[in-house]
Amino acid sequence: MVFYYKKFPKNLEKAFNHHHYTSIPMRIKAVLFDLDGVLIDSLDAWWLALNEALRRYGFEEIDKKEFIERYWGNDLYSNLDRANLPLEVGLTCSKLYMNYIDMIRLHPSAIEILESMEGIKKGLITNTPRDCTEMVLKRFDLEKYFDVVITGDDVSRGKPDPEIIVKACDHLNVKPQEVVVIGDTDNDLKAARSAGCSVIGIGLEGDIYLDDLSELRSVLKL
Repeated sequence: MVFYYKKFPKNLEKAFNHHHYTSIPMRIKAVLFDLDGVLIDSLDAWWLALNEALRRYGFEEIDKKEFIERYWGNDLYSNLDRANLPLEVGLTCSKLYMNYIDMIRLHPSAIEILESMEGIKKGLITNTPRDCTEMVLKRFDLEKYFDVVITGDDVSRGKPDPEIIVKACDHLNVKPQEVVVIGDTDNDLKAARSAGCSVIGIGLEGDIYLDDLSELRSVLKL
């Protein structure tokens, strides 16, 4: 599959005119997806789980704006360091997250997009702990779509460190230069760029900018 566009999909002409849409002149052998904020909406579930954990240990709650600006998209351990919190708070947050699973929403286009990518190597790269990731994958029956799943528990440093992407590439037997990453945060962008991958950003200025995941099929010409 080659990402090089002389003619841009009509539904992305507006983005291109605003310099949000560029070419990726390389052969792509695999696509790596972030989970939270790309395939699922789990923001409220994580925010509520964290505040419940903070209350249990006598810490002040964090408002939603601060949570998004300071903590969203980071791995567990860097968030604990940033907030100067003990490990127990993070571990409790991860356990409590499972109590809020009914609040998690799968993106309406996620299944359609994943099913349309048959024959393309696909990986999931997420800073979310493995037990939480597996719970989400099972709930929405997503695991069958991925050739590899790498979580925050499988690496020594989460995104923005490129380790998680490099490890996924090794499992898929592809070079980072042959991979495009789909992400929605600066950490996704930094990790992908550090690894040598191209980036399609969801609400994020990557090599290609998309307003919504539903536009991905047009970009990949699926």
